[in-house]
Amino acid sequence: MPKVKVVYSKGEEVKYIGHRDLMRTFQRAIRRSGLPIAYSQGFNPHMKISWGQALKVGTAASSQEAILELADWVNPDLITQRLNSQLPIGLAVTDASMI
Repeated sequence: MPKVKVVYSKGEEVKYIGHRDLMRTFQRAIRRSGLPIAYSQGFNPHMKISWGQALKVGTAASSQEAILELADWVNPDLITQRLNSQLPIGLAVTDASMI
């Protein structure tokens, strides 16, 4: 299964959102965008996403990372476009590249 490294920015508008809420926001954006994300097997399947280091609440950053495991190959530019159309103001995917 292909893996995509996503670099995103967390701006001033969302700097008071905690890490778990940020993860949930990205999961919703992935579902709404229709990306073919891979799910774990088992009784409660969840999206296969590896998150980078968590930021402190109240901190903005321009180069946070996450690795998405996809069920099918997708053009990285399309991933960036689809996610940015679903993310709220203050969160933006700046780069996506295949690993």
